[in-house]
Amino acid sequence: QVQLVESGGGDVQPGGSLRLACTSSGNIFRFALMGWYRQVPGNQRELVATIDWRNITKYADSVQGRFTVSRDNAKNTMYLQMDSLKTEDTAVYYCNLRFSTTMDYWGTGTRITVST
Repeated sequence: QVQLVESGGGDVQPGGSLRLACTSSGNIFRFALMGWYRQVPGNQRELVATIDWRNITKYADSVQGRFTVSRDNAKNTMYLQMDSLKTEDTAVYYCNLRFSTTMDYWGTGTRITVST
C-alpha cells in the first residue's frame, strides 16, 4: 500500500508563490506517473500538472507558465512550484501516484487559499 502525504498549503495573496510537496511511501515512486489535481467544492477534481518517470511534464492551460512540477526520485517526492497565484487557484490540491490501473493512489489533500 502506498501512502502519499502533501505539504506546503496555506494562505497567500494574489501574485504570491507557494511550493507544494508530495512524499510517497513504498518503492514504486520512481516508476510512476505523478500528478497534481485540484478541487473546488461543488466542482469536479481537475488536472493541474503531471510528470512521468522520464520527467516529461504536462500542464493545464490555466496554470501553464505559472506552475512548475518536478520530482526527486531519491526522496520519493514530487513538487509543485506555484507562482503568480490567482484567486481562481484557490482549491484543495491533491497528489496522485499512478503505477497501473489497480495501483492508483491519492493523498488527502492540502488547501490553498489565494485572497487579499
